[in-house]
This record gives sequence, structure tokens and C-alpha cells, in this order.
Amino acid sequence: MKITFILPGIGKKPGDRYIKTRKMEPLTIATLKALTPEDIETEFFDDRVELPDYDAKTDAVAITVETYTAARAYAIAGEYRKRGVKVIMGGYHTTLLQDEALQHADAIVTGNAEKIWNKVMEDLKRGDLKPLYSGGAAYSSRLPDRSIYGSRRYLPLNLIETGRGCPFACEFCAISSYYRSCYVPRDVKSIVSEIEMSRHRYTFFVDDNIVANPGYADSLFNEITPLKIKWTSQGALTIARDRELLRKMKRSGCDALLIGFESLDEENLKQMKKDWSYKLGEIDKLVNIIHGEGISIYATFVFGFDHDTSDSFKRAIDFSLKHGFFFTAFNHLLPFPGTPLYQRLKDENRLTVEKWWLEPDYKYGDIPYIPRHMEPQELSERCADARRDFFRFSSIVKRGIRLFGRNADPLLSAIFWSQNLKMKYEVDEKLKIPVGRGLDEFPK
Repeated sequence: MKITFILPGIGKKPGDRYIKTRKMEPLTIATLKALTPEDIETEFFDDRVELPDYDAKTDAVAITVETYTAARAYAIAGEYRKRGVKVIMGGYHTTLLQDEALQHADAIVTGNAEKIWNKVMEDLKRGDLKPLYSGGAAYSSRLPDRSIYGSRRYLPLNLIETGRGCPFACEFCAISSYYRSCYVPRDVKSIVSEIEMSRHRYTFFVDDNIVANPGYADSLFNEITPLKIKWTSQGALTIARDRELLRKMKRSGCDALLIGFESLDEENLKQMKKDWSYKLGEIDKLVNIIHGEGISIYATFVFGFDHDTSDSFKRAIDFSLKHGFFFTAFNHLLPFPGTPLYQRLKDENRLTVEKWWLEPDYKYGDIPYIPRHMEPQELSERCADARRDFFRFSSIVKRGIRLFGRNADPLLSAIFWSQNLKMKYEVDEKLKIPVGRGLDEFPK
């Protein structure tokens, strides 16, 4: 018995194999490999960097599906099903749109796979796959089996999971819908064990909000401090209100934190149900506190809410340059299925394409709804212009100097320079990628 794991890519432009920057390791695949019984042979294709070999002998394929990769996942599934291969799908998109996924799969796994994967494999062996397997938010005692990656070269970064979900209910967030606004922490001892087995110098803790549960975060930071690692993760700006926890975070090795600011307009924050995060009068103070502890910030903004105007972009750029952020992402709002945002825009008749992720002509950067105060194309172009402005070479130099003043670690500086320069050139590489179109789908 053999199962093949597939990680679909977002899509590729004609003539391009993939975006040039190296990719993060696909942690989900290593987790599934660890859960798979040893008597089942495994293979893996990472569609972001290689084409699947549809004719390689296998009994089943397991495809993890996100909304951006759904069209590509379904195309890959179709090729395998033509050859009589069973298709199993899982992931966020599969969970939120089960009926859609079942049109392209023999079986789907909803939620996390840890509780149910052994049952799926047993049924596969018996030739008795069920259409639906309901998983839950649970962790396995088995550490991810990264041997499945083979010789592929991913970013030299340890990806280690610490928690899933988030207790907040931001309107646009698919993660919040998926986990129903719950945060599920992982056992700290298991995290420590995985860190001790890691081979890279730098770690990214995979967590939607690593400070979602302050008590758990405190325990985690205490336990990893003796390991003397360097790490980054995602968290909320509210960590700056707890100076003791923030200092423990820094002592445990945190160099940078991805923080979703999303907007500098209080009415937008109310609309997206994120007005808990900060008030505009305190935002500079909170940023300065985090920077003052030597922790850099990867800031993210989202444009296209109902109170955004053309001036919103300049305010976000000026704010980001003023604080010298490590990175800043300027993203357009996107209505992901299963979110309150999607339902609101649908109820308001503002979706221009309901299933935008399946549209044959949909491209990365396209806006599938009608914003209040600008045309869809203007929103897309202004986001791209904001990225170009922020990643100008002069901006990178100034921010690099400020970073050195906050934290003189040469490894962090090397990461800053290499990744900022890559992101500078990636702005236009990503824009207008035909979502769902793999290299094998273009006419020869």
C-alpha cells in the first residue's frame, strides 16, 4: 500500500516554474507522514517547486487544500482520479466548504487529522474509504517526520507548532471560523523535545497568536529560555501592555513578532471586530515598548474595509516607515468562504464573483467584491504601490540601520537584508499569478 502526499501551489505564470524565493517547509506534510503507519509506503510532491508525477504508481493521494490553492488542488485530484487513484482531501478550505471538496475527492478530513488519520489509513487498506472523517483540534505525541522532504531545499528555518486558533473573532479571519474562536495550545514538553532535535539556528513558532493565552505563553517562554534559541512568531500588539511577559518573551529568544495592525481607522477596526487590539491614541506607545525591548515587528495591514479611502495607504506607509518595521505587508481584503465577512458582502450584493477561488481567469491581486470608496482595480493597484514604496532600496537601508540599533545580532541582520531584497523583487512576481493554473495546465 502506498499513499502520495501533495501540497498544491497557488499557481504559476506561463513560462515560470515558481516564485524564485525558497519556500518554508510544509509542516502539515511532515505531520501526516509521522501519523502514517510504517507499513504504508509514502511519497511527496511539492507543487510549489515541482510537478506531480501523475503516472507514478500509488494507491491514494492526500491533498491539503487552502482557498488560494483549491482550484489547483481540484485539477490535480482530477488527474489522479482519471487514473483510478483514490483522493483524500483535508485542510482549512475542505473543512469550511465540505460539499465543494467532496465533488473532487473520495474522502475528506475535516478539522485536524491527528485523531482520525489512523482510521482513514485502516479504511484505505480495506478498500472502504468513507466520504467524511471528522477530526478535532488535537495534537499527536509523535513529532513531525521531516524525512518526507527528501533533498528539497527549504528556508533554513525550524517550523515548530506551539498553538492553533485564536480566541478572537475578527470578521475576515478564516482561522477564527475554522477553530470557532478557540485557542488550543500544544504541550510545552513536546515543543521542547522538538526544539532539541532541530537542525537550524532560527525557529519560527507556528501559531496564530502565541500570546493568546498569557498563562500558557508564560510557561512556554520559561521552558525555552534555557535552550538559548532565536525565534519569531505571530502575536497581538496587546503583548506590550504586559511588560513582564514581553521581557520573558525577549529573554526566551524572540527577535521579531508578526503583528496584524490591519487598519489605522477606528471605524474599520470596529467593523472587523478588532477594536479590542489597540486604540489609535496608544498605538505608537505600544510599538515603541516592543521595539524598546529589542523585538522587531513584521506589520500587516489590510485595505478595502468600508472606511478606507485613498489616504489610508499613505497613512499606513508613513506609520510603517516612521517605526522602521522589519517588514510590512500591505494586503487587500479578501472574502474567504466561511467567514462573517464573506456572508456580509454576499448579503449586501457586493460580491462580483461568489466562488472567486474557482474562477478560471482569477489572478492574485484581483478584487472579487465592490469596495465602498474606490474601484476594485484601484484597490489592487494601491496595495501593490504601497509594497513597492515600502521596499524601495532607500527604505531598506534606513530600516536596516534602525534594526541594528535595536538588535545588533548579525544573524538577524543577515535575515533582514536577504529577505527584504527578495520581497522587493517579489512584489511584481506575485502580482497577477493565475490562481489555480499549474505549469502543466498551460497550452504547450
